Parts: sequence; C-alpha cells; structure tokens
Amino acid sequence: MAQSELKITHVVFDVDGLILDTERVYTECLEEICGESGHQYTWEIKARQMGMKEHESAKLCIDELNLPLTVEEYLNKLRTKLAQKLPSAQVLPGAEKLIRHLHSHNIPIAVATGADNWGFEKRVSGHKELFSLFSHSVLSSSDPEVKYGKPAPDCFLVCAARFKDTPDPQQVLVFEDAPNGAEAGLAAGMRVVWVPDPRADRSKLGGKVDLVLESLELFKPECFGLPPYPNS
Repeated sequence: MAQSELKITHVVFDVDGLILDTERVYTECLEEICGESGHQYTWEIKARQMGMKEHESAKLCIDELNLPLTVEEYLNKLRTKLAQKLPSAQVLPGAEKLIRHLHSHNIPIAVATGADNWGFEKRVSGHKELFSLFSHSVLSSSDPEVKYGKPAPDCFLVCAARFKDTPDPQQVLVFEDAPNGAEAGLAAGMRVVWVPDPRADRSKLGGKVDLVLESLELFKPECFGLPPYPNS
C-alpha cells in the first residue's frame, strides 16, 4: 500500500493477542465450554469472533455450533473460567518496549478493544502500570458510543475523537492482530499495522494494510515517521 504523506501523530492499540497473550486463554476456555456439549471450537469460528462485541461473539459461536446455551449462559460460563486465567496473561514480545517508547516521546497512545469493563479489568490487573501510560481506553462492549463492534470502524473513530487534539484519521496508526480489527482500522480511514495469528488467512488483507508483521518486535517506528528506537 502506498504510504500516506501525512505524518503519524497518534497510535491506537488493540489488546487481546497484540499487547497481552489473552487469545490463547480465550481459546482454552471456549474449547472447554464447547467440549462440554460435545462440540469442537475451531479456528474458523475464533477468527470470525475476534474483535467483536461480547454478545455478538457469543451468539456467533452458539449459532455456528448449535450450542445448548443462551447468550447469558455462555457468557457466565466464559467469565467464570476467564476470572481464573486472565489475570496471569503475559505481555507479548515487543509490546511493552513499543508502548514505553512512544509514551517517552510524548506520542499520544490509546486502547480500542472489544472487551467490556469487567473483562478489561481482569486483563490488565497484572499490568496496571503499563496500561496507565495510555491516555484513554475504549471498551466496545461497554461503551455506549460504540454502536457496532469490529469490523465496523466505530471503536477506532470514538477512540480518535477522545484524544485531546482530535487527529485526522489518516494520522492515526492502528495496531491489530485480528482480521476484524484490521478491517475496522481501514474502515476508519486509519493506517494499519497487522500482526496476525500464524493461522490467519493473509490473502484478504495483505494488500490493504500498511504493514504485516510476525511480531511487534519487528516494528520500526521510523518507517511511519515516529521517533526511532535508541541505537536502531
């Protein structure tokens, strides 16, 4: 994709599977829930769920596998399991380095996630100091201004509007791991760095996003007009 001439001034991060290794936790929990009724939770279903609001995600899984659960029953089971496992989720390689680097150079950074208040608090409970570096967090499943979850652009547009200086979308760089999230960033008119799961189908988005990376460890800030890492 041709690089825009506008300089990146603000950065927005997804959380699950990008900053924190929570997608693995979600997979474990949902494999257990689906297995209880003899069904197999697949990557294909997970890929479609990633980035969605929680009720939409639950309904998709229930409908696809014909689970004998209501949305509320599904979510209650999931939360019971997540409450035990989410707080121990680790930061993924390269994420903390990049977040601290941008913050140290006064680049405004924020979070836009499909999580709700409960889930977000569980996720970040072991990393509160790191997440305190973000100017704000948009939690799509709890935020009344986010009408539609990813792949709709709502969460990223709301997030950008809450920066103090309301940047032009083309000056916002989005980091995402989920195909739905990358599509949402593109729909918002923002620049997108996609760090997909190795199982993800890259053919649909590979030519649309600005950059595809195996890991945030490989990101070079100067490629987007951001301050380079020391000694890079």
